[in-house]
Amino acid sequence: MNISQTVDRARGPEFDLSTTFGRDDVLVIGLVQADSAPSGTSDGAVSNEPTLVIGDGILDDAAASAISDAVTAVRANGSHGEITRLPAPESVPVPIVIAVGLGRADDLDDADKLRQAAGIVARELDGFDSVVTTLAATDLSAIAEGLFLGSYRFTAFRSDKTAPTKTPPKRVTLLVEQKSKEAKAELTHAITVADSVAIARDFVNTPPSHLFPEAFADAAAELARQSGLSVEILDDTTLEREGYGGIVGVGKGSSRLPRLVRLTHGGKKDTKSVGLVGKGITFDTGGISIKPAAGMENMTSDMGGAAAVIATTILAARLDLNVNVTATVPMAENMPSATAQRPGDVLTQFGGITVEVLNTDAEGRLILADAIVRAGQDNPDYIIDTATLTGAQMVALGTRTPGVMGTDDFRDRIARLSAEVGENAWAMPLPEELRDDLKSRVADLANVTNHRWGGMLSAAIFLREFVPESVQWAHVDIAGPAFNTGGPWGYTPKGGTGVPVRTLIRVLEDIAANG
Repeated sequence: MNISQTVDRARGPEFDLSTTFGRDDVLVIGLVQADSAPSGTSDGAVSNEPTLVIGDGILDDAAASAISDAVTAVRANGSHGEITRLPAPESVPVPIVIAVGLGRADDLDDADKLRQAAGIVARELDGFDSVVTTLAATDLSAIAEGLFLGSYRFTAFRSDKTAPTKTPPKRVTLLVEQKSKEAKAELTHAITVADSVAIARDFVNTPPSHLFPEAFADAAAELARQSGLSVEILDDTTLEREGYGGIVGVGKGSSRLPRLVRLTHGGKKDTKSVGLVGKGITFDTGGISIKPAAGMENMTSDMGGAAAVIATTILAARLDLNVNVTATVPMAENMPSATAQRPGDVLTQFGGITVEVLNTDAEGRLILADAIVRAGQDNPDYIIDTATLTGAQMVALGTRTPGVMGTDDFRDRIARLSAEVGENAWAMPLPEELRDDLKSRVADLANVTNHRWGGMLSAAIFLREFVPESVQWAHVDIAGPAFNTGGPWGYTPKGGTGVPVRTLIRVLEDIAANG
């Protein structure tokens, strides 16, 4: 994949709002389990049978009754994610109806369950060019995001021999009672957010043969300039001259040398400023402290934090948020070679702190430390860094739950906002007793402790050493959530997930609104 493919490709269907049917390929509706029926459902619901969720006035009574009878005949129950295919009644101008289970009636109040159901049905729509759906009667924004993200596919490196013969829909029409300005704005926001998540997914899914520091920096810069951001790229020579010892130290083992990318979105005067920092290790062998071979291919995802930060900063510009956002993104490839740093080496981080490198596979914190110091020089009100940083994150929280650490109030604010968008970051402590375990025999700090306990927490404590005292700070560890090594679920595909773009933009929106 070259830069133009990364920048210009369509990452999801086109969306529109309508109050009436056209000639589409398939109608998608929702089913709710029979325990209770929400407002806007069809008449004549029978006990122990699922209820159609179609909104008021979108389908006539005869069509709704015919679909309801067909659903009952095939014994669909409306359980969350259940897919049922039916021939459409003659009065409905589509050949096929696909019903997706939305779960119980009280699940309609859970935006992420709706988003997940929409993502599940989106994966059933390959081969249909044009889709119309009544699902927007539940939550327009969640349904649009789920359908867009569930339609995401990454096929850039497949030849014609293995490329899928059926492709996702090109157009999705959301049926609504009224095409109001508010509904149009809600749809635009949802699709803009989802498209930015897909940008992050594209970066993560691009293999390291094609996405190395220089290529990553160029692709990020091209996307950023298209969105009106200012761009600065520091190359390896500049990084060494200006004293970015962490980035240089990690990157010097590779023939593909490091970069630092700075992207800036400016809000209006007298607004808050936020520094975003994302780990951009384009491939991580572990360096001299080399990783086991099994599963090492998944280290193509070790730049998931950088991808999310770049996508979020572009999104802030697209949404014209009234907040100053500067992304500081270090990019390096961690390779073993004659020039690679060794366990026992001491490097000088940007800003002057010396670090003894006890383990070269704990490299992410070294490049993040340089970037955090540089971000702090902008005197932001907040700094958020995010990274696929530690295997300990997955041990503690599993593969779907990011850990968030940092300044107590800001940490808790991020966890709360992350839960609102369905990414569910979980607040974690920074136990002071772990700080002593980062003491070095010869330098200011060691990059790891001499034990494996609380590894996610000690990594965050290491990063805290580089954060200005006056700044509210949070570190979001996404080691598991950024890359799905299993099968698709909800609106999450196999491979890059785009976590935590939706958390970060929700936090930026909250800061823009509330300071």
